Amino acid sequence: MDRKKWAGMASAYCIIYTAITCLNSILYLSNGIYEDPSGNWHELDRAIILFIGFAAFHLCTSLPVKTPLFRYAAAYVPSQLLALAYVWFSGLREPLAQTAYRDIWINFTGLFVLLCIVHSAVCMYKEKRRGGR
Repeated sequence: MDRKKWAGMASAYCIIYTAITCLNSILYLSNGIYEDPSGNWHELDRAIILFIGFAAFHLCTSLPVKTPLFRYAAAYVPSQLLALAYVWFSGLREPLAQTAYRDIWINFTGLFVLLCIVHSAVCMYKEKRRGGR
């Protein structure tokens, strides 16, 4: 992989992490919570979970599976299981919230689906541009 692609992936990861962190802070503040109750571990956990999903998504885009839906599913299922395993292991460090597994499933799935939609739209746009020439 060339340097430009690595830089693009790192930039996208940082942008997504920043957006998620800002959204989380806005939600806490709107609920009257002025400090993250989980502290720094929560930030590191978010970064690791995002890395798991982001790496899986980028790997799935290069799978030799013709149908995009199967390609996305081939990346989603093992990465979601890995994210759930990470949540379980983080429970050995500190007690998990009652909704930890539900929250990680909703957040991970939501972001993964959003990435799939954006990626599919970009691919269709590129294909349409190539076909229009």
